[in-house]
Amino acid sequence: MSGLVNALVIVAVVAVVIVRQFRARRIDTDRRWWLLPVILAVVALREPGILDAHHHTESALLLGVELLIGLATGAGWAWTTRLWVETDGSVWSKSTKASGGVWIVGIALRVGLVALGALIGVHQNSSALILGLAATLLVRSGVLTWRAQSVTGSAGSAPAYGFGVAGPARKERA
Repeated sequence: MSGLVNALVIVAVVAVVIVRQFRARRIDTDRRWWLLPVILAVVALREPGILDAHHHTESALLLGVELLIGLATGAGWAWTTRLWVETDGSVWSKSTKASGGVWIVGIALRVGLVALGALIGVHQNSSALILGLAATLLVRSGVLTWRAQSVTGSAGSAPAYGFGVAGPARKERA
C-alpha cells in the first residue's frame, strides 16, 4: 500500500476505535478480540521498508520504541477504562477522561518519535505506526477481556484504575 493509503487506514481505525470506546459497550469475552490487531500487524509487516535501508540500527530502535509506546498506551487505556456488571450478568465498558489523556500522551509520544527520526535522518514508514496501533489494540483488548472475565459474576462495577469499589453504573442510552 502507498503511504497515503496507510495514513488513511491509520486515521480511520483510530477514529472508529476512539469514538466507539467513549460509548458504553458490552464486552463479549468469547469473541475474537485479537483479530483486528493481527490484521493490522499483517498489513504492516507485509510492507517492504519498515526499516530504513541506510539506518538499520536507528530505524530498528525507533520501531522498538514505537512498539513500547503502543504497548504502554494499550495497557494504560485498558486500566483507565471503567467496567461494570449489569443485572443480567453482562459486562460493560466505557473509556474515561483518563483514557483520553492516555491517548493524548500516546499520540504526543508518537509525534515526538517521528520528529526524532526526521531529525536524525531516518526514513520512517507508516507501517511502523500501524504496527504500534496493532500493539495498542492487542494489549487493550487482552487486558479488558481479562478484566471482564475477572468481574463476571460479581455485582457492582470494577473501577477504572483497579482500586476500591465504585458505585453502580448506568449504561449510556444509544
